[in-house]
Amino acid sequence: MSFALGPALLFCPADRPERYTKALERSDGVILDLEDAVAPADKTAARGHLIESELDPSRVIVRVNPLGTDDFTADLATLSQTDYRRIMVAKADSPKRLARIDARFEVVALCETAKGVAQADRIAALGNVVALMWGAEDLVASLGGTSSRKPNGRYRDVARYARSRVLIAAGARGKAAIDAVHLDIGDSKRLAAEAADAAASGFAATACIHPSQVAVIRDAYRPDDKAVSWAEGVIAAARGQRGVFAYEGRMIDEPVLRHARGVLARARR
Repeated sequence: MSFALGPALLFCPADRPERYTKALERSDGVILDLEDAVAPADKTAARGHLIESELDPSRVIVRVNPLGTDDFTADLATLSQTDYRRIMVAKADSPKRLARIDARFEVVALCETAKGVAQADRIAALGNVVALMWGAEDLVASLGGTSSRKPNGRYRDVARYARSRVLIAAGARGKAAIDAVHLDIGDSKRLAAEAADAAASGFAATACIHPSQVAVIRDAYRPDDKAVSWAEGVIAAARGQRGVFAYEGRMIDEPVLRHARGVLARARR
């Protein structure tokens, strides 16, 4: 199993079926949300909307409620009546429970609690897990904190640690990592900077909550012409070389060549 959606994944409340198609059209993948975006009284209706929907299942993720809840059981029973087979498990923190999920489903594990982040390595090792995502606000709430960001808008150290740990855990197991949403819809400058950092660091995608954020994320993940030209040049220069060589005054070895291949892969995508 592999995860190929990205770079901009757009959340859409599952109780708003009139938004489903537009959300998918405007993004690289849609996350239909049965958890936090839907009030308890509206979850049953939201499940009905999912059953009636006809989106391309290859570009859909359904965020389900946490394991061990009645809502999770109802969510999976609903999805069994659809063609949607990729789920995002909210507040994922138990490798044993995640491993027991119906084998028909691919799992995106949302590590957004202290326990979930601490278990990221074991979660990433599971065969049914195709990607990991981290979440800042629930994480800080699970620690008894009040905000994931400093007054200047930058992440606090605990959030930065969680982000790095989830990325490394996913990468160590060859799984994709998804960066957290940026809640300040109007702050496109910081979103662009964080998405660019996510792409450079190795995240496969960034999740978002508003269609206006999609273009910002796509632009941040797309290598500029200068980067693509350098990558093409260094790959061409490597042909016929044995071991380390110099290119444009820089030492080039295999890790740098992998960076170049990554740039070209993002450019093609």
